[in-house]
Amino acid sequence: MKKAVVIIPTYNEKENIEKLIGILDDEVFPKITDWDMAILVADDNSPDDTQGVVKKLMEKYKNLELNEGEKEGLGAAYIRAMSYAVEKMNADVMFEMDADFFHDPQKVPEFLKKIDEGFDFVIGTRYSGGGSIPSNWALNRKFLSVVGNLIVRVVFTRFYIHDWTGGYRCIKKEVFLKEKEKLAPFKGYRFQVGFLFSAVKDGFKVAEVPFNATDRTAGRSKMARSETIVDTLMYVFQARFKELERFIKFLIVGGTGFIVQVLSQELAVRIGVAHAISAGIGAETAIIANFLLNNFWTFQDTLKMKEKSNGFIRLVKFNITSVGAIFLQAAAVYLGEKILGVNLHLIFITVPTRIAVLFPTIIFLVIPLNYIIYNKIIWKTQHLKNADTKAA
Repeated sequence: MKKAVVIIPTYNEKENIEKLIGILDDEVFPKITDWDMAILVADDNSPDDTQGVVKKLMEKYKNLELNEGEKEGLGAAYIRAMSYAVEKMNADVMFEMDADFFHDPQKVPEFLKKIDEGFDFVIGTRYSGGGSIPSNWALNRKFLSVVGNLIVRVVFTRFYIHDWTGGYRCIKKEVFLKEKEKLAPFKGYRFQVGFLFSAVKDGFKVAEVPFNATDRTAGRSKMARSETIVDTLMYVFQARFKELERFIKFLIVGGTGFIVQVLSQELAVRIGVAHAISAGIGAETAIIANFLLNNFWTFQDTLKMKEKSNGFIRLVKFNITSVGAIFLQAAAVYLGEKILGVNLHLIFITVPTRIAVLFPTIIFLVIPLNYIIYNKIIWKTQHLKNADTKAA
């Protein structure tokens, strides 16, 4: 039978932990018949003797274990506890759950149902499907929570995920093992956002379970400090820029190639070369320039692969795949001349006209098509991801 471990990080949660463990073990777990359920309390040496309470409960509940460590933040506690759950408790999936009843323990079976349906990473959401944040929160806290999540969604453009900072989650062992090495630098909310973003980028399937969050009634709130929130947002923008870095370089190279093509074609025309031949010279000059810049800048990391193609062969492939882009641009020029009645090869005379005709074609058709082809055929960046997966 598959095993699920509910990990509950604690620091001074003596007033809550006994009640939560009782609800999980006595009310929730009996409803689950196809999973072996266990609880792991990850305590950061609480001075209020939370560990002592848990140790007494371990005599009653044989599926309860305690993992103690220094207070180094939420991320460190989860990494420590998840490693313990996998190595010592043979966990197949692990839950993240707060000890203060902010997360509804009755939702546990719904998370496991999503796992059984084939999802790898299930998150509790307060912002969709009927989920909600506590009604008694102060206005500023509601604002920070709602707007913060909205900013993350917009920056990452993964709109199907509604709750990025929430800490109610169910995660397959394979996801944790794949992402573990990347998690160490993540602190506070940054841990939750970074863990999820990393898993999404690596292709793991994400699902959501709506829940109604409830503010704590016992113990002291551990609301994130403003600097933690700012740090998380900084990470979000940096991570998104890094994700788009290759595409940004690709766009710069494409713009450079366009200038090279126009100038070389016009130069050939000016020195008396026939228009058709000039167009070919411009196209090939741009292809070579684009290849060199992409090969040694945009996709330079792919050159580090163990199996890499000969540079000349890659150039030949690049030429072949670029033919489609040339035909598309040529068709745009031809149609532009027919519709507008202007000879578009005279770039220095009709710059606005030529750009008006070529720009939409390049932006909406040529660039996306070329980027896909370069990633999948010429430099094969998916091999890097496969290699990373095997190494992990």
